[in-house]
Amino acid sequence: MKKLQVLGSGCAKCKTLADLTAKAAVDLGLAYEIQKVTDLIEISQFGVMATPALAVDGEVKVVGRVPTLEEIKKMIS
Repeated sequence: MKKLQVLGSGCAKCKTLADLTAKAAVDLGLAYEIQKVTDLIEISQFGVMATPALAVDGEVKVVGRVPTLEEIKKMIS
C-alpha cells in the first residue's frame, strides 16, 4: 500500500494536490492511504520549506507547486 502525504496548511493548492493525488492513485489502480499533514513542525521535519508538497512512502517528490495529473502518476507508480 502506498502512503501518500500532502504537506501544507490546507490552502486551495493543498486541496487541489490532494484531489489530484487521489485521482492519480485511483487511475493507476493502486492501494493507497492519503494523509494531509498540516502541522508546521511535522512538515519541517520533511525538510519542506514551501507548500504544497507531496511525499510518497515518506520521500518528498515535489515542493512548492501543484504538478499535473500525469506528473503525479509518475511520482507514485
